[in-house]
Amino acid sequence: MLLPNYSGYTLEAGVDEVGRGCLAGPVVAAAVILPPDYRHQLLTDSKKLTKKLREQLRGELTRDAVAWAIGEASVEEIDEVNILNATYLAMHRALEALPQQPEYLLVDGNRFKPYNQIPYACIVKGDSSYLSIAAASVLAKTHRDDLMSRLAQEHPHYGWEQNAGYPTKAHRMGISSHGATEHHRQSFTLLPKQLQ
Repeated sequence: MLLPNYSGYTLEAGVDEVGRGCLAGPVVAAAVILPPDYRHQLLTDSKKLTKKLREQLRGELTRDAVAWAIGEASVEEIDEVNILNATYLAMHRALEALPQQPEYLLVDGNRFKPYNQIPYACIVKGDSSYLSIAAASVLAKTHRDDLMSRLAQEHPHYGWEQNAGYPTKAHRMGISSHGATEHHRQSFTLLPKQLQ
């Protein structure tokens, strides 16, 4: 069972990102403030959930959350400032978009760039430990998966509706056969040497 609160503050926002390791598409972050006594039997790291369950949870979370928001950093920004800084940018944009300012931030992972002097803690594997981070992981992933499915309709050769832009074999074969699109991250190694 995941924990509802880390800091003791009522307005504690969980923050997580998705898409750092992708070859295409933006990096997406979500920030979620849940009620301090929130409980959920099924909520955990989005990577451990089925697509169907993520969709179900997305509906429940957007309904139950005190506040939630999504932030993105574009492919151009990723190529310009690097993926780590673009991730901070997406996280900060999600926090900026929250309808109320959190008192404390709970960030998945081991690094974060401070935001608005709000105290924070970085929690490795936080999406498997705290409900608010798990909620952020679900909202970020469902948002990004939808986005990549829409882009897949314009660019059908890469399997984005299946792989969401991650470096799968099908995605790399698509790049090898059809070249890169404007949605591909030029600062990433799109093809391993043997496929170039």
